[in-house]
Amino acid sequence: MKKLFFAVIFFVSASSFAQTTTWKNDKMHSKLRFTVTHLLVSDVDGLFKIFDVTITTTKPDFSDAVFELSADAASINTEVDMRDNDLKSANFFDVATYPKITFKSTSIKPDGQNKYKLTGNLTLHGVTKSVTMDLWYRGTTENPMSKQKDAGFKLTGILKRSDFKIGANMPTAVVSDEVEIKADGEFGPAGQ
Repeated sequence: MKKLFFAVIFFVSASSFAQTTTWKNDKMHSKLRFTVTHLLVSDVDGLFKIFDVTITTTKPDFSDAVFELSADAASINTEVDMRDNDLKSANFFDVATYPKITFKSTSIKPDGQNKYKLTGNLTLHGVTKSVTMDLWYRGTTENPMSKQKDAGFKLTGILKRSDFKIGANMPTAVVSDEVEIKADGEFGPAGQ
């Protein structure tokens, strides 16, 4: 009976230290960007202007973090209206049919100091695939303006647009199949 009592006390104590914290991206200091190659000779950059990311974790180094993203596909911006309209059309993202891009991580594995392999389910253009990206936890600091803790992350990786049936009729000699992803974000505790 004594052993059971101590086991319960230990479990309750451990649970109280492992509280889940939720972090939200600071929209003024976060970007979700992509790069494709055009005609095999130049890069074209773009971004999604409207997106939200939530991180939940119980560890200060975010080594058990779960990342969830939702982006507005119609907020795509490459700084050329004609191209943006084409990207929003059924030729590419078909935003009228598939208005949201979502990602939810399923695992996070160490890959060096403050670096991780982040794997999760990405839903894009109505197709869901498991993808793995490189995640760099850049640290946590006190924001002098808000006096709260802010955490920084950089996410990079390569996706294939053909995996998500985006621009299926567009030859790769015109627009590369490989799409570089680069996301930078500052995050603060939710509710503060």
